[in-house]
Amino acid sequence: MILHPSVIALICGSLLTSAIMLYASFFALRIIRRWDLSSGSELQLELEHRTYLISTIMACGMVFQALSLFLFIHTADSLSTLFKGAMCAAGTLNLNMFGYPLLLLKLAIFLLAGLWLIVNHSDNRGYDYPLIRVKYLLLLGITPLMVAESLLLGLYFGLMKPHVITSCCGSLFGTEAKGLAPALALIPEVPLLAVLATVVTALLISGAGYLRSGRGAALFSVLSLTAFLCGAAALVSALPVYIYALPSHHCPFCMLQREYGFSGYVYYAALLGGAVSGIGAGILQRFRRIGSLASLPAFQRSLVIGAMLLFALFMALAFWQVWFSELRLT
Repeated sequence: MILHPSVIALICGSLLTSAIMLYASFFALRIIRRWDLSSGSELQLELEHRTYLISTIMACGMVFQALSLFLFIHTADSLSTLFKGAMCAAGTLNLNMFGYPLLLLKLAIFLLAGLWLIVNHSDNRGYDYPLIRVKYLLLLGITPLMVAESLLLGLYFGLMKPHVITSCCGSLFGTEAKGLAPALALIPEVPLLAVLATVVTALLISGAGYLRSGRGAALFSVLSLTAFLCGAAALVSALPVYIYALPSHHCPFCMLQREYGFSGYVYYAALLGGAVSGIGAGILQRFRRIGSLASLPAFQRSLVIGAMLLFALFMALAFWQVWFSELRLT
């Protein structure tokens, strides 16, 4: 194992969060089966007293798990100097079979953790905890993923071998490689950017319509997911070639480095944050008629505005990069 401070922080944080999640899951089962606000039983009083504390601890754990995605990517990038053949995080993640599955799992956990935080915040606004079963059911779905993430994290860092020669990003994301990422790299850049611009424009129009009428949250949520997928594809196919000014370089990780102004972190944060906010606004739509959640529409508006701003930022940065790039593609 590489005894790097970031590696130790990731593993310890993941183990602690998984332990908290497992404990909270046992409590969640009691909540789902026994919660009855109309009851004055001793069990109900105990559940009410403990649920606020556990929800607060869980919120801290979810925030850590979300932020740990960026720490993980930064760590993988910083470790690339220790392995022959690795030029960025792409090579480090390819050191063994657990790197890229771990990255995809952490991406999924980021999105789910963000949605859980949105549901939890909405539930805490109601005096009668109207979404308590919903958020604990979601918790039960996230817990196995976090436990699996801890296992993969240990295997990935534990099985790193300093003598292993890994592949550089040029070969991993080249046209001759096999897999999803090379397939995305084959998508023509200009048409993909046109599709992305169309989807983001539709999203902004949909968001403006929602802010005006309070309707259309489901459509906005679908467009947010679509924009996220198109943006993710663009981060492999279209944007790298303009950022690096090399038509054959499709690596989505080199842009995280100093020579490119750490611009990748801004792209990823805007894309992920926009997806969580947009999808979360749609999820909350079905709970708007609950009497104790009178403040929910205002929170939804904040989520919609946040998603619009983040996707607009992503799109603006992307087209700024294309416009001022030294590369010109037709």
